[in-house]
Amino acid sequence: MPKAELHLHIEGTLEPELMFELSKRNGVSLRYDSVESLRKAYDFNNLQDFLDLYYEGANVLLHEQDFYDLTMAYLKRVHEDNVIHVEMFFDPQTHTVRGVEMKTIVYGIHKALVDAKEQMGITFVLIPSFLRHLSEEEALDTWEQLKPYLSYFGAIGLDSSERGNPPTKFQNVFAKVKEAGLKVVAHAGEEGPVDYVWDAIDTLKVDRIDHGNRSIEDPSLLNKIKQEGLALTMCPLSNLSLKVVSDLGDHPLLSLMDKGICVTINSDDPAYFGGYLAENYLQMSNALDLTQSQVVQLARNSFEASFVDDETKEKWYSQLDQYVQSYK
Repeated sequence: MPKAELHLHIEGTLEPELMFELSKRNGVSLRYDSVESLRKAYDFNNLQDFLDLYYEGANVLLHEQDFYDLTMAYLKRVHEDNVIHVEMFFDPQTHTVRGVEMKTIVYGIHKALVDAKEQMGITFVLIPSFLRHLSEEEALDTWEQLKPYLSYFGAIGLDSSERGNPPTKFQNVFAKVKEAGLKVVAHAGEEGPVDYVWDAIDTLKVDRIDHGNRSIEDPSLLNKIKQEGLALTMCPLSNLSLKVVSDLGDHPLLSLMDKGICVTINSDDPAYFGGYLAENYLQMSNALDLTQSQVVQLARNSFEASFVDDETKEKWYSQLDQYVQSYK
């Protein structure tokens, strides 16, 4: 099916083969001696285990060409899954702390997105995200560094270690983001409590919630999400890998759909979690015994929850309908 991906960290698409290629190209040493030994490290107990490896892997990204190659590799891969639109996160602080200039990051990623649009027809929204384990002062400094490039972005996000780092910690910087006219998204309710989802809505004024698994625990929150017209960008294989759920059959995605919540399926960090977008659809379909109409609704939700204009969405709905008709 044609579909969009709305929750994707480009640094999380760094496959071991490319990591080793870039480490050699840039003279950056890795503590793993082979692709195989690195893949064996992808057995995580929680979010922090993953993040430690994620940040280590990002050390090989130094030059504009590195960010271009990383982004283009992902886009070519998801083109095979018929992803026609992607809303892509990147973590500027992961790189600027190592001395990489903001323009190097932005130009490398953006050029690949533009080239993929011309070559493969994949449209995009680029979303820099603040790291929540760092201070708001550091986020405000990053915001100042991002300002010269605001025309490249459609939203600003919040990610990284959730526990102990509530959305309220970043109230001031996201007020500035809103003043600048950008959309706001935030990871909430993945490992953190349901209160973090409330905080993201009430304090940060989010336009979309990333993950949001814990929302299922609070009926009044679900009503709020529906009233605000918010979507949840859920990531099943990520949740399984990071022990957010012990089994995909226990995932709250279908229960949330049944309660009228606009839920989408995404891959999060597919190089680390064992599957790109189509694989997430496939495994969730099998685990929850989804009907064809439910799977199609998830694809439709991915368009509905995107940050594009209504005319574009209508065009995508038509493409999806045509696909379903041809499939029958």
